[in-house]
Amino acid sequence: MENGAAQPVIVAIDGPSGTGKSSTSKAVAAQLGLSYLDTGAQYRAITWWMVTNGIDIEDPTAIAAVAGKAEIVSGTDPANPTITVDGVDVAGPIRTQEVTSRVSAVSAVPEVRARITELQRSLAADAEHGIVVEGRDIGTTVLPDADLKIFLTASAEARAARRSGELKGADVATTREALIKRDAADSSRKTSPLAKADDAVEVDTTELTLAQVIECVVTLVGEKRAGK
Repeated sequence: MENGAAQPVIVAIDGPSGTGKSSTSKAVAAQLGLSYLDTGAQYRAITWWMVTNGIDIEDPTAIAAVAGKAEIVSGTDPANPTITVDGVDVAGPIRTQEVTSRVSAVSAVPEVRARITELQRSLAADAEHGIVVEGRDIGTTVLPDADLKIFLTASAEARAARRSGELKGADVATTREALIKRDAADSSRKTSPLAKADDAVEVDTTELTLAQVIECVVTLVGEKRAGK
């Protein structure tokens, strides 16, 4: 490595849905030349596999029994993040309402979390220049030694408005209820709940534009690197 080449940096970005995690994480990774991992997509992918294979989502034992079966491959290029299950491109199918409504139940199963966490850690370890990993339990469970931990928050109203914008005309009130329900499920699960790490920097994105959030995170990474 040449002198002056930046140290690889591992950035964990956690927070509930609709805070701008994905857009921020992708943009920061692209700007800083880092890899990027959307861990939510991995949980959606395993959920998609369960639904497609007729596994009873109401039965944690049935889910646990097949937690290791799907082969999930995540591409970590921020400009083109990909995800396949058993060689099938699932980037589209994992965003359906069918998967979204079931992902919390599947994600709560400890065997599923253990499997996906292992996958996430190996991807982070293999990232040559560093990586931005976004999710719900990255700073607390998956990468507790991350160089920088960020917890994004925003009001439920702001999050619902952003999400329904993404969902093309979805009703904001309905979206807000679904978000709150999912956050409650993810925050109260026994295994690796959605939580802010003690050493995470909290960034409230309610009043910020996406560009401002990205700038804020890039600055935090820069400060972290300078202090290393």
